[in-house]
Amino acid sequence: MSPCGEIRYAITRTRDKWCAQLVQAGSQWAKGNSSADHPHPAVYWVVKLVCRLAALVLRAVLTVTAYLVYWFLWIPCRVFGSTVPEGRIKHIFVLVLENRSFDHMLGVSTGTVDAGPGFRPGVGVDAVSGRPTTVNGPSASQTNTHDGQVFAVRAGAPFVMPVDPPHEFCDVQVQLASVPITGTPRNDRCGYGGSYPAITLQGCVDNYANQAADEGNAAGLADLGAVMACLTPDQVPVISMLAREFAVCDNWFSALPGPTWPNRFFLHAATSGGLDHSPDPVELVASQVDGYEFENGTIYDALDSKEYDWQVYHGDALPQVGALAGMKLSVMLDHFHGLDELAGDLQNQDFAASYVFIEPSYGHVLSHGGNFQCGNSQHPNDDVTRGEALIKYVYESIRQSPHWESSLLVITYDEHGGFYDHVAPPAAVPPGDVTDPAHNRHGFRFDQLGVRVPAVIVSPWVPAVRPSGLEGQNCNLIDHTVYHHGSLLASVERLYHLPSLTRRDAGANDFNHLLSAAEPRADAPLTLPAPADSGFTCGDEGPVDRQASADRPISPTLQGFVQVAALHDARLHPAERDRIVEQLRSVHTVRDAHTYLSQVTPQLATLGLRTDIAAPSPRPDGR
Repeated sequence: MSPCGEIRYAITRTRDKWCAQLVQAGSQWAKGNSSADHPHPAVYWVVKLVCRLAALVLRAVLTVTAYLVYWFLWIPCRVFGSTVPEGRIKHIFVLVLENRSFDHMLGVSTGTVDAGPGFRPGVGVDAVSGRPTTVNGPSASQTNTHDGQVFAVRAGAPFVMPVDPPHEFCDVQVQLASVPITGTPRNDRCGYGGSYPAITLQGCVDNYANQAADEGNAAGLADLGAVMACLTPDQVPVISMLAREFAVCDNWFSALPGPTWPNRFFLHAATSGGLDHSPDPVELVASQVDGYEFENGTIYDALDSKEYDWQVYHGDALPQVGALAGMKLSVMLDHFHGLDELAGDLQNQDFAASYVFIEPSYGHVLSHGGNFQCGNSQHPNDDVTRGEALIKYVYESIRQSPHWESSLLVITYDEHGGFYDHVAPPAAVPPGDVTDPAHNRHGFRFDQLGVRVPAVIVSPWVPAVRPSGLEGQNCNLIDHTVYHHGSLLASVERLYHLPSLTRRDAGANDFNHLLSAAEPRADAPLTLPAPADSGFTCGDEGPVDRQASADRPISPTLQGFVQVAALHDARLHPAERDRIVEQLRSVHTVRDAHTYLSQVTPQLATLGLRTDIAAPSPRPDGR
């Protein structure tokens, strides 16, 4: 136990709780009392602003108090405290990739593909019962119908999707329940009555077709079934090998049926603070003091309470995790590193990070019309094999390090990205924390999980199970336990004896039973197969396209990078929040976003933060 960490954590949790309650009360009061018919409607918005300013002052006072206590107790903390987790796992690595469903990524690739159109699921051992079982993958009989044409699940998917399948809250309602959608990607509209509609899984192709038609994308319109297609073992040999060699979780669901930002917040905080959509940058900077804060803090706060070291390795200049409150520029200088440093750092015998979050490169954010290609996040518009190279790099960096025998690697995805999955997501336990009503656009109650995503658990403590007589076995452990993003936090908390953050992680199943080997495995491969050759070649980095692509409206995904940049801008210039808000109001197109990002990122570089990260090359030929 660490006395200085525990006391500081108690103060900061109280700080976050009081600030959240103050903002919630002001927002609810203003929302309930503001009216154009009232003689003084502006009074209520002033009250809302005053509440936020009061929260700012309260946060500052309690933050200073927490750190004064921390430094006063620094010596006893170091003398009597423990900074290394007990138990066999001392390093947890979490790699979160982008926008793929389980069926699409692992439903077929963990099995076998027949010479004809058929495919069979992977065969292995049930992680709980010890009996033979199969991966819960799709079948060719599962279909969607669009304009009278039937589209079946098929083996073999494009390495690069011509259209980014939509995945905002209303888009996912179309996909899961065929609820009509109106509006634009930045301001989607759909009916939502407070409880999630009946799930039929019949709207995936409809939604993809609408997006392709809206973009006038001929390649997308020519293959609407691409969103039903599944990658094969030959297409993704890296992740499919890890899934077969260690443990594949085929009932891991995203945190909510919605987009990237709230889902990634659940991975850090077991809540999104009420956020149920991709927030507008103006909304963010105008309402948040230092990024997104949550009543009970984040996993990084909990780790700090025990003085456990944590680190972030990122392949992009603007990692989304930097949007969390508390990720001040000084903190990022101490805890954030380029992804290309991971392998070398792990060769250090004294590598001490108990928790390592790995965020990929998102590619052409500052160029090529913001198309996200040539990164390694596996964003649907990018070449999936580049993300395979990242998985290979991360695994081999850990496997070939002196820390392998005390490590756990979790590979998962933030959300399904609009791809079909044949398993209906179940209900969820709401986090139960204080939320900011301004972030809850759709009135979602967080009582419904999102679509199933890939998840693989890798560790020398995952036993190799090879029972005799199991015909056709090509997988190791297959875990059918229901998991979600809160399960990641639940597993970390229970391994490291940390408190739960919300009701979501408190009630979640953990996957720690998978770490049941009597001794660390000696047969784990030192290297993984090379990624497939997709034929995709990255062009040289260059200026944003000044033609049609630059004039497109900013997408919700690109909008996210503008938000992170805006937060850093506010951290760099705390007295210029009004200027930042006004500047963000003028960001409407890809070109506008490029201009703003190009303005902020060089300022981060002058502080010593990594903005020129060289992601690992996906293939020896550099493509």
